[in-house]
Amino acid sequence: MGGHHDHSHEHDHSDESVAPSRGDRRSLRVGIGGPVGTGKTELVSCLCRRFADEASLVVVTNDIFTKEDAAIIQRRGVIDDDRLVAVQTGCCPHTAIRDDISENLDAIEGLEERFHPDLVLLESGGDNLTATFSRALVDVQIFVIDVAGGDKIPRKGGPGIITSDLLVINKIDLADLVGADLSVMERDSNMQRDDKPTLFVSLRNDPTAEPVAQWIRGQLTAV
Repeated sequence: MGGHHDHSHEHDHSDESVAPSRGDRRSLRVGIGGPVGTGKTELVSCLCRRFADEASLVVVTNDIFTKEDAAIIQRRGVIDDDRLVAVQTGCCPHTAIRDDISENLDAIEGLEERFHPDLVLLESGGDNLTATFSRALVDVQIFVIDVAGGDKIPRKGGPGIITSDLLVINKIDLADLVGADLSVMERDSNMQRDDKPTLFVSLRNDPTAEPVAQWIRGQLTAV
């Protein structure tokens, strides 16, 4: 996973870059991506609640033109304002997390320098099924989809679904209302992802996202 980042923007931030080793820094950097409206901001809020008493945490959010996601998290009061940075990408969300990661990298490194956190959550702007994070930016990546998009979404594949370290399928409480078959989604997720884990959750009914938090705990101890 990674070593010390060069602060120069001339540093190679290509997808082939590898994030520095956690032996050289305390924080585990977790990228959270997925389409618009699937629950990325809700997941960040849930994890802030869950880890409030057990880990030092900082958050970076991405929006194209606004700071709306950061404002939502602020209104919920789940993390101190000075531990939250909003990045306005001004471009396609995947550009800022995969192609030119400079602004996000600066935001993360600034928070790490100030707070020496155990955990960094980086929320991407809402994107499509091709969205992935540069491994020079995060250690592990979570991809969030929801049942409202239909049970066809996992079998559509795409790098976000196939390559993410954890796939989260949210809003399972709506499955009957939208005619989504969770067993079909589970089957297709398993086919697309080989042995990589998939979690089915309702963040509305579980405000601490405990299954996701438990997975992150495993990542924190896997130094």
